[in-house]
Amino acid sequence: MSLEMAEAIRQLTEEGGYTKESVKHIIEDALISAYKRKFGTSDNAVVRFNDDLTDVSLYSRKVIVDGVYDPVVEMELEDALKLSPDCEVGDEIEILVDPHEFDRGSVQTGKQTAQQSFRNFQKDSLYAEFKDKVGEVIIGYYQRERNGNIYVNLGRSQNDTSNIEGVLPKKFQSPRETYKKGDRIKAIIEEVKKTNAGAQIVLSRTSSSFVRKIIEVEVPEIYDKTVEIQNIVREPGYRTKVAVYSNREDVDPVGACVGLKGVRIQNVIRELEGEKVDVLKYDKDPRVFIANALSPAEVSAVIILDETKRSALAVVNESQFSLAIGKQGLNVRLANRLVDWSIDVKTEDQCEEIEKITAESRKAAESLFNDASQEEPNIENIADLPGVDIHVAELLKAAGIERIEDYLDAVDSGKIASVDGVSAEDNDKLQKIIDSVCEIIDEPAESENAEAAQGSAGSDAAEDEEQIEFECPECGARVTEDMTVCPNCGVELSFEYEEEE
Repeated sequence: MSLEMAEAIRQLTEEGGYTKESVKHIIEDALISAYKRKFGTSDNAVVRFNDDLTDVSLYSRKVIVDGVYDPVVEMELEDALKLSPDCEVGDEIEILVDPHEFDRGSVQTGKQTAQQSFRNFQKDSLYAEFKDKVGEVIIGYYQRERNGNIYVNLGRSQNDTSNIEGVLPKKFQSPRETYKKGDRIKAIIEEVKKTNAGAQIVLSRTSSSFVRKIIEVEVPEIYDKTVEIQNIVREPGYRTKVAVYSNREDVDPVGACVGLKGVRIQNVIRELEGEKVDVLKYDKDPRVFIANALSPAEVSAVIILDETKRSALAVVNESQFSLAIGKQGLNVRLANRLVDWSIDVKTEDQCEEIEKITAESRKAAESLFNDASQEEPNIENIADLPGVDIHVAELLKAAGIERIEDYLDAVDSGKIASVDGVSAEDNDKLQKIIDSVCEIIDEPAESENAEAAQGSAGSDAAEDEEQIEFECPECGARVTEDMTVCPNCGVELSFEYEEEE
């Protein structure tokens, strides 16, 4: 192989940044393509490199035969013996191919193959170079704009002399930022996509990770883990909230991030084109953390409404209400995302009004239930009467008078006087209790029956007078011979008469 080829290999490996394996692969593909164009096949082409890759040789592997049919892959034994006296029919021999024997078409084919291999290598190497840099900050320069997307010149690749181009999509641009050609743009690598052209490097200036990287550069305490960022939430172009905490008691996390006279945080704000940045202290107590998250507003109190649903109420002074809510609710919305709680902001007057309404509602409900509970129960038995003498009630029950209705019937019939142990004074007391507690209502059916009975009194009077009354052998109630069951105790009745002799 010529000295020019050796020099080319050296430049590719030492100056071009290509690996030895990639150079071997590219040159091998180019030589084999040229060989195929010259001889029509590449199955018997063999490429060999020396140890330091400064030279390369192309061989044609042929089979030794006695009578050549295809001179590209076969060789006469007589010709082979001139090259190697020990060869025999059936052996394989490698014949050195002089590249100068290639015609113009073969050389052009090899050249095109090499160029395509170089392009493919550059595509793969560009993707390999940037795929591990996702999340890193990179600096480029405004190059052009198309459909709202900004294309950024990121400089040259390690393995290519051409410039790398990144794209800053419109959705990843801050609404307050404008650019012109040649402007410096600092952004974070959001994504690296593999494409036919190599790799598309997607940039972002709206990511929360972008703010994190900027703060890490400005605050050494964050870089060395003395102060750590717990969470960052952001409304690009308007406001960012950063919750930080310290791993050392003697280091104030907020002060470290803000810096002396606010120098550090001002550098961050300047990079974000004037976007407001709130740095606040993280706390494990959700009440304290919620109060801090609503900064710059001062919170009077935080009430946990439902810990399971992560719902809380923040109480602020009237003068702090608009500050806590923020323009179009931005401040409280960011606070919700930062602490991962649902925060409702109320003024002290609003809380008092709510408490007053709640107290009135509770009072109304209690009075409703009290009224319902104070309704007098339906009392049927004597023993259930309030203030009744239990001993008297038991004596009446033993006599078959348990219900109030039975007692009134017994009073009307005079049977009550025959109950042992119950005096007239006991009956008077019981009667007063019944009159004060119970309401006696006459049933219409009874009144109708009474009128009907009065209407037929004249016709039945003689028959009633002729009936003979008896006493029930069980309870002593009045019964007549036409009854089969005692109306008081329910015992069955049977009347027998003895014949007179």
